[in-house]
Amino acid sequence: MRAVVQRVKKASVKVDDKIISSIAAGYVVLLGITLTDNDEDINYIIDKVINLRIFKDENGKMNNSISSIQGELIIVSQFTLYGDVRKGRRPSYSDALCGEKAEEIYNIFIKKIKESYDPDKIQTGIFGAMMEVEIINSGPVTILLDSSRLF
Repeated sequence: MRAVVQRVKKASVKVDDKIISSIAAGYVVLLGITLTDNDEDINYIIDKVINLRIFKDENGKMNNSISSIQGELIIVSQFTLYGDVRKGRRPSYSDALCGEKAEEIYNIFIKKIKESYDPDKIQTGIFGAMMEVEIINSGPVTILLDSSRLF
């Protein structure tokens, strides 16, 4: 499982020109699911997302987590995080899990993160939909997570 965590001042998700999610300060989490993902991968990414200390404290150092600032999250599925362009110029998505199984894992992720953090502060995109994600980055601060610990 991979996640791109972007610290934002605000963000929103549109589907068919309608805003379906919007947040103030917090994270946008772009979530990619691979063929071998399981509960261990889900738990690893959730723990990292909830406990990352990338918000500034009173001294200007990145010492605060999302829960410290009571920030909000938007979680969006993004299979292209497993796009492999090492050969050629067109991405191969052979490692990306798609379809019903990916949606099942995505929904488990959402359920578990809502059990780990205030569910009223968590919003999502729509799995498999064409979405417009508007992000006003803060920093910018972008963190890459991989449950296989490749980076």
